[in-house]
Amino acid sequence: MKDIHSYTYYYFIGIGGIGMSALARYFKFSGAQIYGYDKTSTQLTQKLTEEKIVITYKDEISEIPTNLNPDNTLVIYTPAIPKDSNIKKYFQKSGYQLLKRSKVLGLITQTTQCLAIAGTHGKTTTSTLLGYLCKYANLPATAFLGGISVNYNTNFIYNGNQISVVEADEFDRSFLSLYPDMAVITSTDADHLDIYGDTKHVLNSFNEFANLVPETGFLLVKKGITIKAKHYTYSAYEKADYYAKNIQVVKDTVEFDLITPEISIKHLTLHLPGKHNVENAVAALSIGLKIGIDPEILRRALASFNGVKRRFTKHSFTNGKVYIDDYAHHPTELNAAINAVRDLYPEKKLLTVFQPHLYTRTRDFAEDFARSLNKTDELILLDIYPARELQIEGITSEWLAQKIPNPNKNVTSLDKALKLIKSKKFDILLTVGAGNIDTLYEPLIEWLHEAEV
Repeated sequence: MKDIHSYTYYYFIGIGGIGMSALARYFKFSGAQIYGYDKTSTQLTQKLTEEKIVITYKDEISEIPTNLNPDNTLVIYTPAIPKDSNIKKYFQKSGYQLLKRSKVLGLITQTTQCLAIAGTHGKTTTSTLLGYLCKYANLPATAFLGGISVNYNTNFIYNGNQISVVEADEFDRSFLSLYPDMAVITSTDADHLDIYGDTKHVLNSFNEFANLVPETGFLLVKKGITIKAKHYTYSAYEKADYYAKNIQVVKDTVEFDLITPEISIKHLTLHLPGKHNVENAVAALSIGLKIGIDPEILRRALASFNGVKRRFTKHSFTNGKVYIDDYAHHPTELNAAINAVRDLYPEKKLLTVFQPHLYTRTRDFAEDFARSLNKTDELILLDIYPARELQIEGITSEWLAQKIPNPNKNVTSLDKALKLIKSKKFDILLTVGAGNIDTLYEPLIEWLHEAEV
């Protein structure tokens, strides 16, 4: 196979995906011309266009640039693209080299010191923090992230190519294509059961990933997870090989001590709420120590880390209202988000707006979703966001709402949500979900600002 770095052009089918766009930026940064297709225009694709990446939103052969041929172009695709995609079928029939996103990322990690963060929850914040720590310490690292870093406003951080920081995605078993030298496993809760079938196969896949870390490497696993490979544990809830101690919440800031087998770092400051974020920080800091970053540099870096967009992004208004936006789309993540709100604002009325993501996930975790969402004072459920799936008969947001005991609940469509939210009384507004609920973000900010006047 031809070296993936030797092409003049790269064509991304599904370029708007968070992982695909990071790879597109990587090859663009390497000096290549990037083209791509996605079915919808988003803030992310618009930003790529500003970066001189050429994108079409029509799945038609006529949209493919005429200067591309099998010798000068590598085609990279996401498994979320339908098999009957006209553009994909054209490239397949015309002799182009087509590689899945996970394969390309794996080949990049093969020639670098790879720091891989895996887990059904927590991996985006942990990997973004680790990428930020490396950049702050001026290490020769490239970070491929599953979210937009607030500090850099991008999902791609470049400072050299000796180290790669990657979010190891369990969807479609993509993370088994990586070559991790050091790795973290943040959680192995059941998810993507449309791929895995059951919890046992999810855990089996994480054990396969753990076995990719060489004996000379370093594997860090959240305490309580059953991983057979040799590993060290971490926690923010109990003693472990690496753990947080003396956790104190001071307004919107968390202070804690990091305890490791080698050293302790006292009085660390993190500007992200929630104990789960302390745990993410423990993992990232521990890897930072392992690759030789000075403890005092880690301290300063952590204090200046601003998190990831749509990971508990918080806005406070002069009228006392608070708006928080979060990517949570699994019951465990919803619990973490709602619990973090309750910790910060225990006496305030919480209105939660949730958009379920995928029919299969809604079906498989309906009882867990009901328990999580019942913790809010008032709930607005949006229609299920299908993403790559066809509708499953009987699985709707109305069906899910019937399982939630809370009487203060509504079901509505995305286009009617803003009007309904404006009619509600609340102190704290929490929007959660991984679909297109993010299109409410700017209108809500604008409305809440107007309400201040």
